[in-house]
Amino acid sequence: MTEYRLLGRTGVRVSPLALGTMMFGARGNTDHTDSVRVIHRALDAGINLVDTADVYSAGESETIVGKALAGGRRDGVVLATKCHGSLGPGPNERGNSRRWIVQEVENSLRRLGTDWIDLYQVHRPEPETDFDETLGALTDLVRQGKIRYIGTSTFEPSAVVEGQWTAERRGRERVVAEQPPYSLLARGIERELLPVARRYGLGVLTWSPLAGGWLSGRYRDGAGQPPSSRSERQAARFDITAPENAAKLEAAEALAGLAEEAGLTLVQLALAFVLEHPAVTSAIIGPRTFEQLESQLGADRIRLTEDVLDRIDKIVPPGTNLSARDAGYAPPALADPALRRRPRH
Repeated sequence: MTEYRLLGRTGVRVSPLALGTMMFGARGNTDHTDSVRVIHRALDAGINLVDTADVYSAGESETIVGKALAGGRRDGVVLATKCHGSLGPGPNERGNSRRWIVQEVENSLRRLGTDWIDLYQVHRPEPETDFDETLGALTDLVRQGKIRYIGTSTFEPSAVVEGQWTAERRGRERVVAEQPPYSLLARGIERELLPVARRYGLGVLTWSPLAGGWLSGRYRDGAGQPPSSRSERQAARFDITAPENAAKLEAAEALAGLAEEAGLTLVQLALAFVLEHPAVTSAIIGPRTFEQLESQLGADRIRLTEDVLDRIDKIVPPGTNLSARDAGYAPPALADPALRRRPRH
């Protein structure tokens, strides 16, 4: 039986495993009927949190989710989606501005076939846009009944705190949940983000608990580079000859051995580890197929022993990302050299 967890201080209860739908549509499973079948299986298994985004296959994922929730399933689901990414050639068809958020909420509602979105998340930070501008638009949408709660995804701890203070000082609806990357190979958020989330009472919905496939069991030492659609789109992140990826491969091999000793699959170990942290509400799984979903269901009922957790800490130390790319966001101060150098005269 699923033991539902509180989403921060909202009073809403969600399943420890959430269904992510990034792999439904053109970038993954293109068969809508099969994708709907996977979603229905997840719901029947007790998952009640479904997470999507407007940019997943350019809105196709939202359309598939809408099909799956038609016919009376919508009311039992906590439905989450996101905006921020580019959806067209125009300069304003993206971002965190009031103009785009108000427009894109309507588009998401239409694709999802619903009158309201439970959790509407800002998919990435946008430092050039005043966060009060973003929160102001989202607050209006809450008061209009089009969204119920506000969330963020892959925000740095300082931005999370800024959001809380902005809401308090300007009378805005506050952010109630953050969605960061977290896995056995990407533990960076343990250092500050997760403690900040606990301090402010935020729900935490973690993405990529299988580290983009590195913890699926397909990446093993000596097995070579396994083909995948993700490795084709993000070659640098999956090139096993790169030093940081070689370190991930070595760690994955050690973790696979530990999982075997514990009588678990590597997938089960990875998901159980993420759910062990007291700040984490749910781990978002992103299956493409029915078989992948089945391999992940039930991991929320596994509790790892202290010995296993201690051995994990020795393989990948707490607070460590083996690859900087797995942080999911590079602040402009790091990505743009001009911001670190005085002007030349």
